[in-house]
Amino acid sequence: MQSLRTIACTLGLAAMAGLAIGGKGLLAQSGPGPNAAPTPYHVDESWHLQLPEGRKLGAPIGVEIDHSDGKTLWLYDRCGGESCAGSPLAPVFKLDASGKAVTNFGAGAVNWPHGFYVDHDGNVWVTDGKAGDGKGHTVIKFSPDGKVLMTLGKPGAAGSAHDMFDTPSDVITARNGDIFVADGHGVMNGHTTNDRIVKLAKDGKFIKAWGSHGSEPGEFDVPHSVALDSAGRLYVGDRANSRVQVFDADGMLLANWHQFGRPSGVFIDKNDTIYVADSQSDAKTNPGFQQGIRIGSVKDGMVTAFIPLTDAAVGSAEELTVDDQGNIYAGFTAAGKMAVRKFVKN
Repeated sequence: MQSLRTIACTLGLAAMAGLAIGGKGLLAQSGPGPNAAPTPYHVDESWHLQLPEGRKLGAPIGVEIDHSDGKTLWLYDRCGGESCAGSPLAPVFKLDASGKAVTNFGAGAVNWPHGFYVDHDGNVWVTDGKAGDGKGHTVIKFSPDGKVLMTLGKPGAAGSAHDMFDTPSDVITARNGDIFVADGHGVMNGHTTNDRIVKLAKDGKFIKAWGSHGSEPGEFDVPHSVALDSAGRLYVGDRANSRVQVFDADGMLLANWHQFGRPSGVFIDKNDTIYVADSQSDAKTNPGFQQGIRIGSVKDGMVTAFIPLTDAAVGSAEELTVDDQGNIYAGFTAAGKMAVRKFVKN
């Protein structure tokens, strides 16, 4: 049974969320149910991912729009399979409007691609979640043409020190250059990872960290994805806890949102529309929720659209991004069903 202290804390945080995010404290989606929102999107069958001849798509764990122009699409895949360990292939692709790969780099830099972000200067940020061959447990910043500009963490070593990570899941940067890393991926092979958020300055200097493994407010169990809104608030897809946690830039918890399902990917566009990819909800892990993409606004937290993903040929999307025209690009990572799809408005 929850303690009175925990219940009071949760209610207090909900009230704070109403003040901070748009005048309405929201604990759950109102309306007929979590899967009842309309579906004003369809798959664009004319768009196809086109990799270099002979290159097989690996798990497309990162699909990201270039924030310097709002339209160029980038892809981060696991080197034709489920890992880049020992592979000569490069995992980072830049695509043209038709989906054709025009740039490819990062060979030999990572073992297990996971987090992915392209900042407002066009720099490409990736996380590497597993150690091996002197690599792993790092965040790497590339220039737009693939030059390594910065490496954060100690390659090949997991830890909780200020200059170390343990299975970093995602990364994002604020307009002022601050770096936020979702550091952890729950319990991996019997080992409990850090499951925290690390904030660093633009030069990589540690500023602060918050959170630990758990299910209480402010704790995490697989902080799988991060996003920032126009006010600089940080949204963490706390996947195994089936919630999106909202923080200010200093780590103060503002809200816990369960109405977006079990979040694998979270993206917020320039209009503060939030898009959440739910690739794991089922009757056991998150009763009542179907897998798919839920769309709403950070201003009130309401889910206004839902794209159910029931195509057995590809499964459900684990990652997603949105261009400035509102087109959604989603990465499907299930073994044997890997794909990238484009969704457009009806």
